[in-house]
Amino acid sequence: MDCHCTRRSFMKGGALALLGLGAIPHFLVRAAYAQGGVSRPKILIAVFQRGAVDGLSMVVPHGDPSYYGARGSIAIARPGGSQGSLDLDGFFGLHPSMAALKPIWDDRRLALVHACGSPDTTRSHFDAQDYMESGTPGVKSTPDGWLARGLQAAPATSSSPFRAVAMGSQMPRTLRGELGAIAMGSAGDFDVKQGMAGMGGGVNARAGFESLYEQGVKDILHGTGRETFEAVKMLKAAKLERFQPENGAQYPRGKFGDNLKQIAQLIKADVGLQVAFADMGGWDTHAAQGNERGQLASRLTEFSDGLAALYRDLGDRMADVVVLTMSEFGRTVRENGNRGTDHGHATAMLVLGGPVKGGRAYGRWPGLAPEQLYEGRDLAVTTDFRHLFAEVAVRHLGIPASAPIFPGFSTNPAKYPGALV
Repeated sequence: MDCHCTRRSFMKGGALALLGLGAIPHFLVRAAYAQGGVSRPKILIAVFQRGAVDGLSMVVPHGDPSYYGARGSIAIARPGGSQGSLDLDGFFGLHPSMAALKPIWDDRRLALVHACGSPDTTRSHFDAQDYMESGTPGVKSTPDGWLARGLQAAPATSSSPFRAVAMGSQMPRTLRGELGAIAMGSAGDFDVKQGMAGMGGGVNARAGFESLYEQGVKDILHGTGRETFEAVKMLKAAKLERFQPENGAQYPRGKFGDNLKQIAQLIKADVGLQVAFADMGGWDTHAAQGNERGQLASRLTEFSDGLAALYRDLGDRMADVVVLTMSEFGRTVRENGNRGTDHGHATAMLVLGGPVKGGRAYGRWPGLAPEQLYEGRDLAVTTDFRHLFAEVAVRHLGIPASAPIFPGFSTNPAKYPGALV
């Protein structure tokens, strides 16, 4: 194995990736958490809607008359009918397939930021996702992700190897950096990788640990040595199944629901999780997008049912949790010739959780009249995504406002949308 990591960077990056998780012995908790015991941290769950979700169908501006003039067959009906949008504030409404989130809005634990996005003009999925995850629009050379940089500056609530976890076999750009993170395919069979620059962002953590051990680093876990490592390997057979969904929560079938369920299990297990990342694809609706029904409606049902199940499942623990959704850009205001939409500019992002000042829409609405559109075709960006992300990082995770989370960009708290307490 070609391991370029050092003992110092390995420990800084998390030191250990568990191949399974269950009832962790006290001696192992002391070793893995290093100093000070376990505390319940503030937790951010970042959800990326890959493929550019149509924010104008997800959060319908039914109060803007230009919306209906631009969308002949795919417009979502005004509130009031059986298939109409679910009114939120007299101007915006949720897609009718997102009914599961309406009670959370009514409880003032769900907020939205519309006309949010990147100032960069690209319409490339790959470039736009990279810019958003790195936090540096227009710059392709940024080596790390915005959340990785943020966590380096955040107050560490523990030295748990599970401080930052991505659900999936690949480490997302968002969490790549010096701090280290874990990517897991599933809780039952972790495909764990270190997200450390010194380990190439994808070196199997178990192999890395063994390599360091063979080099004589027997005190990697404060003296517990090989015996502790053997105990960690035994945890591969342990399960998180003792943490079943609570409060009547029912996760949707599929990868997205499974990932959210496993994030909830990690939170309940009190393993020191501070940031979790999940994504969901299928939002690139160039043809046959549908309106109240159709392919987009099906994706929105799965998406909203998953978020609502997570909220219900965690119960009182949501007091310490914020869920932030994002997408690389929005879609065109006008319907195309295939009854779909093409790559656009701004979109809608959601924020939910205990610390959220919900029941409100944040950001300035730019309007959908032809003269108000970006490049004559798209919803204009009025809230730079970095202001929203910075608000969550600073006000929820406790990252200093002066921390360089977004290089070359000033995230003045006065420009935050204001969605968090």
